[in-house]
Amino acid sequence: MSNQPHDPQQPYEPHGPYGSYQPPHEGQQQPPADPYGAYAQEQPGYGYPQQQAYAQQQYPQQQYPQQQQQQQPQQPYQQPYADPYAAQQQYAAGWDQQRHYAQQHQQQQQYQQAAHPRPQAQRPAAPAPTAPGPAPAAPEPARPMTAAEKARAEGRPQIIDPGLRPAALTAVLAALLAATAPLGEFGVAVAVALLQAVTAAGWFRLNGMWPARQGIALAFAGGLAADAGLLATERVHAPTVLIGTIGVWLLLVIVLQLRSHASADERLYGLTAAVVSSALTVIAAGYLAAVDESSDAVVVGTAAVAVGTLARALPLPTPAAVALGLLAAAGAGAGAGQLTGTGTAAAAVLGLAAGACALVGLRVAAYDYPSRFVHMTAGVALPLAAAAPAVYVLGRTLV
Repeated sequence: MSNQPHDPQQPYEPHGPYGSYQPPHEGQQQPPADPYGAYAQEQPGYGYPQQQAYAQQQYPQQQYPQQQQQQQPQQPYQQPYADPYAAQQQYAAGWDQQRHYAQQHQQQQQYQQAAHPRPQAQRPAAPAPTAPGPAPAAPEPARPMTAAEKARAEGRPQIIDPGLRPAALTAVLAALLAATAPLGEFGVAVAVALLQAVTAAGWFRLNGMWPARQGIALAFAGGLAADAGLLATERVHAPTVLIGTIGVWLLLVIVLQLRSHASADERLYGLTAAVVSSALTVIAAGYLAAVDESSDAVVVGTAAVAVGTLARALPLPTPAAVALGLLAAAGAGAGAGQLTGTGTAAAAVLGLAAGACALVGLRVAAYDYPSRFVHMTAGVALPLAAAAPAVYVLGRTLV
């Protein structure tokens, strides 16, 4: 490099391969160091074509890393992509196919069962459908069958008449009435009160209402009121006392049921049971009225009821037992009439009527397969209570 000043008339000499360093202009990116004058490429007017040709001749295969990156096209990054819905669609398709096959299999089985039905005993029970949810609770123990349900399942008759034991108790109570009849009204009143108590309790138990203390007490109170009225009045007023007592107690029963908080059906059922129980209890007081007319009528009537009830309780077919009971009642009435000095024919008619009423009472007590307690209450009292009107009416006319 010369130290002489530059002549403005002379152009610059071209730089050699090892020319002096020229700083890059502002804003331009500085390329990597080039020992052969690569920076001269950025300097316009300083022999650029000659230097570029010289560099290409000397290093024809040299390329910068940045230029390689710019020349190579960028390929998009491809990564295997799994469709999240492909497995789900495949599972749904498989499930639909299985369900279709299951429906076809079920239709085929139904068609085969309809074409070739199996006997009822050999047909397998269909499994009960199970609902999703928590584990099912333990099954409750089976309720024991009642006597009526067991009789219905076994094909036996569901109505059973009272046996010999209730008939024997009826005979004892009838004998007590017959024994106290000669003593007058006050002697018969004790036996009548006992009959009324058993009648009130037995009717409520027969209707399945137990314990029904309020209804039983009300019906028994009606019977005692009738007894008190008959004892306090003359015998000619006996029908008025009995009918009036029944009417008053009917109003009391209605008022009592209106104050009840039970449902309408239960109140109606309680009303009918209380009315009938009160009426039967009051009617049983007819023996007191019959004693005023004739004590012999009470003896004949109660004897007929006792013998007829015992004959009906014998283990015989129903028609034969009924016929035997009626004949035994008539014969017992005739026999009691001979003992009391009453006419045989009149006593037989009275005994037949009392026996028929007693058999009706037995049939009512045997309704709908009652329990043993029903037989020991309603089965004992209803034959005597049902026979009281016949003893009173026929006792006035025949004896």
